[in-house]
Amino acid sequence: MQRAAIGTILPNPTNPRIIKDAKFKKLVQSITEFPEMLELRPIVVDKNYVVLGGNMRLKACIAAGLKEVPILVADNLSQEQQEEFMIKDNASFGEWDWDILANEWDANNLNDWGLDVPFLNESLQPIKGSDPEIEITEEILEEHNYIVFTFDNKLDWQVIKEIFAITTVCKPGFTDTYQQKGLGRVQSGKKLLDVLQLK
Repeated sequence: MQRAAIGTILPNPTNPRIIKDAKFKKLVQSITEFPEMLELRPIVVDKNYVVLGGNMRLKACIAAGLKEVPILVADNLSQEQQEEFMIKDNASFGEWDWDILANEWDANNLNDWGLDVPFLNESLQPIKGSDPEIEITEEILEEHNYIVFTFDNKLDWQVIKEIFAITTVCKPGFTDTYQQKGLGRVQSGKKLLDVLQLK
């Protein structure tokens, strides 16, 4: 790895990945506040200093006013390997475990770091522009009534998950390979009455 003047690095015009608006601003902010990240994940260039991996990071570094950046020169790749690297470097493999993220990570930090987290505002409505990725077992309709429970510790949450058999569910219409998963958090009120033995 080496460092190079930012003006000597050329953006790749065929790069298929882009970051727009708020997410790009967050990337610029992240680089400004945590420039050491670039040392851990340098911009990858070919022998002509054309970017193979890190096009958006380069753009964000320019916006952040950096004069030089860490680079890794991949000068031993064939054209086909370069193209394969560009796609694989931008591909998102795997999926997020939303339950762990919700219980183990700070949602505000995740949002600041650029992860799309399904947030709710004070009126328990999705924030405009958000696209919640946690599927539920029943659609929330206006004519239904709801009780929202919160738990101060993981043990109580685990107990409730067992009592109500809250498990992973998948959004209909997705393939086995690309399933949108979440927890079946919406339960029947009758089931609650049965548990409380108040029926």
